[in-house]
Amino acid sequence: MGNFSITYIAIVIVCILISLVIHEFMHAYVGYKLGDHTAHDHGRLTLNPLSHIDPIMTIALPVATLLFFGAPILAAKPVPFDPRNVKYGDFGAAMVAAAGPLTNLVLAFLASMFARVTHIAVDGGGTFLGIFIVLNVAIFVFNMIPIPPLDGSRVLYAFAPEPVQRFMQNIEPYGFFIIIGLVLTAGFGGLLLNINNFVLNLLV
Repeated sequence: MGNFSITYIAIVIVCILISLVIHEFMHAYVGYKLGDHTAHDHGRLTLNPLSHIDPIMTIALPVATLLFFGAPILAAKPVPFDPRNVKYGDFGAAMVAAAGPLTNLVLAFLASMFARVTHIAVDGGGTFLGIFIVLNVAIFVFNMIPIPPLDGSRVLYAFAPEPVQRFMQNIEPYGFFIIIGLVLTAGFGGLLLNINNFVLNLLV
């Protein structure tokens, strides 16, 4: 715990807020553009952090897991969404789901380009830009896991054959526990970390 200063934790919290607020906003925005006004009607089509953060899941949990496990585990309030209202059926729903994590990938890319242009060192993630890049890549990779209720599951569902869709529907009630187990077992034996590092190496 002594490895993390108050300044470092504060930077992580700011990066989390920026990353997750834009992530959730893009879910709401793409859903709205595709015909679903549910998020808009619930006040989620906004960049106001107060509309998207959960005091426990977005602030307390990532700080606690950062201190005790060395990496933040976090979540924002899920954006309400009615797939029956979206154009293009399952493919429209997949677009809404993919909008969030793809936005985080774009944010990481833009931050890495800014770092290159300004010659700011980001290796090791010790700077604001470094933390921002690492965090957004992690949010992208983790959310694209095809396990309900993560965004990747909605993307897979749109393209999967019917037996796979039925299987995903059956495991959805247990998705949260599967994800927790995944975190505790270091993510498919380190596969997620390898993917995460691969994306980071491409950017940095």
